[in-house]
Amino acid sequence: MPVEFLGIGGTNDGSETHPRSGPAFDKDYTLRLARAHEDHGWDRVLFAYGSGSPEPAQAAAYVATKLDKLQILLAHRPNVSYPTFAAKTFATLDRISDGRLTVHFITGGTDHEQQREGDYLTKDERYSRTEEYIRIVKKAWTSREPFDHEGEHYRFADFVSDVFPVQRPRPRVSFGGSSPAAYRAGGAEADIFCLWGEPLADTAAQIDAVRRAARDAGRTDLPRIQVAFRPILGATEELAWEKAHRTVDAIKARTGGVNPLTRRHSLKNPENTGSQRLLEIAGRGERFDRALWTPTAAATGGAGNSNALVGTPETVAQALLDYYDLGVDILSARGYDMVNDTIDFGRHVIPIVREEVAKRDRERAAAVPEPREIAVDG
Repeated sequence: MPVEFLGIGGTNDGSETHPRSGPAFDKDYTLRLARAHEDHGWDRVLFAYGSGSPEPAQAAAYVATKLDKLQILLAHRPNVSYPTFAAKTFATLDRISDGRLTVHFITGGTDHEQQREGDYLTKDERYSRTEEYIRIVKKAWTSREPFDHEGEHYRFADFVSDVFPVQRPRPRVSFGGSSPAAYRAGGAEADIFCLWGEPLADTAAQIDAVRRAARDAGRTDLPRIQVAFRPILGATEELAWEKAHRTVDAIKARTGGVNPLTRRHSLKNPENTGSQRLLEIAGRGERFDRALWTPTAAATGGAGNSNALVGTPETVAQALLDYYDLGVDILSARGYDMVNDTIDFGRHVIPIVREEVAKRDRERAAAVPEPREIAVDG
């Protein structure tokens, strides 16, 4: 099966290791980072969402008008707009980008962050709302006839959009999470289910949970699986590990062990299940499998995509292939020096993974027996 690579559509040069040098939305940097992905073999970039961050749909539209090939993964929280309005926004962006849009729906794992934009639902209520929201958006993308809706969270009558996506029947829907409620909602509605990088055994268990939830929802088409990492590369294993330890030292210097790096995520006692899982794994040990390293997650309080893959490009590529062999066909990666790390990963890791995946596909095809001709007398 084909493999895809997802990077980050950052709007400024800040990361966990250093503060940004300019405004939150640096137009020149945003385009430079996106172009680094397009020029070095990446498939798409994520434009993330935060309560005080630049509006990602507009940043994505800006990049889409400047670049011809790079695909867009747009993060969206259902609490910030009505689903009919959101469906038109997404359809318009798919038109602007000539069919390059995927939408990533975020339920929200932290009550305080959600409340900053007026969302006071409980976590279970938010998951229920997200499922309903996605169903409405899908229908608005595909229905040419007016329709009514009366659900738990939304009610409207006689809606039909006048703008439809380029993609047929619709753009893909992406979803993430690590709780049973997330597996249930994403298993029911997502085309792509997103996970943070964990040890292989833990990831395999999560994939099984997502697929089981999809089958329980009556689906025969199972969601594709995406897993995210923070690659730390070096020309040798020794240099890679030296760089990894410098990276954690830089993170700790910024937090002092007590101060969160962003307003979205506390350094201690995170509310969301995904971050709790990352910290529990870090408590089990620092190194897992071929190259997974947990101190980067521990130093950030398990904030988002934070477990690292450390080693030479060959080691990191083989580690990614281990996840591919589990059924992961979308690999998400983001460095700490975003432009330079994007270029290095694109030059040195992506070609190895693509070549090995193509080799696996050829071997799999060769292993399928040719149909035999059956002679019929008469």
